[in-house]
Amino acid sequence: MSGKSSPSEILIGALLDQPDLKVLDSDDAEEVKNQVGLSFKPHELEWLRAAGAQHSRLHQFSLAALSVHRLRYGGEVRVDPDRLEEFFLVQMPITGGAEIICDNDSILTGSGKGVIISPTQQLRMHYYDDCDQLMLRIDRVKLEQLCSRHLGHPLKQPLVFKSGFNWLEIPAWRYALEYITRLQKESPDSLQQPLILTQLEELLIATLLSEQPHNYSEPLADERPQPVPRHVKRVEEYIQAHADQPLTPSDLADIAGVSVRSLYYGFQEFRQTGPMEYLRNVRLQRVRKALMAPTSTLTVTAAASRWGFSHMSRFSQAYQQLFGEKPSETLRKARS
Repeated sequence: MSGKSSPSEILIGALLDQPDLKVLDSDDAEEVKNQVGLSFKPHELEWLRAAGAQHSRLHQFSLAALSVHRLRYGGEVRVDPDRLEEFFLVQMPITGGAEIICDNDSILTGSGKGVIISPTQQLRMHYYDDCDQLMLRIDRVKLEQLCSRHLGHPLKQPLVFKSGFNWLEIPAWRYALEYITRLQKESPDSLQQPLILTQLEELLIATLLSEQPHNYSEPLADERPQPVPRHVKRVEEYIQAHADQPLTPSDLADIAGVSVRSLYYGFQEFRQTGPMEYLRNVRLQRVRKALMAPTSTLTVTAAASRWGFSHMSRFSQAYQQLFGEKPSETLRKARS
């Protein structure tokens, strides 16, 4: 490129000039559906224009828990993936636009106006025939873990971003994305280095958490650099190591060496949750890990019982509130 290039031109060039990044270049509707499904998730795809105008292209490259894509369908299409479930999807049109319906909100995208789709949102997409866009697929576990780490406590409900995303108006996001795509183009071997890979992933995710509104924006912005008391850390460490054991508030207070009241005050002040709720969330995480194991033969009831949940209705409700899906849905996806 000569002269001054726009941010979108730089990003397009980084993805277009590398034939080895092309995973789809086809007129075949079924091949298009299958390959896009492999890159994202299986979905329903409806072509709204006559066959013969379906020449589609997809370029992509991956980091560990994040991948960058450039997708253009060869015509006007409707896409229905239901809920994304396992990942967040950032869509940034370069040319053309789309109508994206997240739950009951309709977002019109276009140049500089994109969308962030959260995993728990009911999703339908209508891409116009001139829509050419950059997309980021970000692993849900990785993003929510990083959010939780910055907050200092487990998430009480699924992370949900404001859907409309004016990405060209956010310099920190543009520069971070440009840096990664340039690095892929000019020094791809560096993306194989674990230390670099981790830093790049966390740079993009932290930028998204800082710059785009979501349901945890307010507590993340509340900077109170107070050291967490040792007795709170001690109880957290004990719970992580002994979550399978019967534990009461009195037991945890004895371990901390403080009164039950002081223990609850410490957790509320520094973790915005109670010690027993912290214990419950750790156990829910362990149940989810067991259900997601590829070789597991556990039933939902057996996994829940293993981690101390005896009331299945309350367990299922708490699980769905934390992860945005029923435990049976987690098990079904793991076995499929």
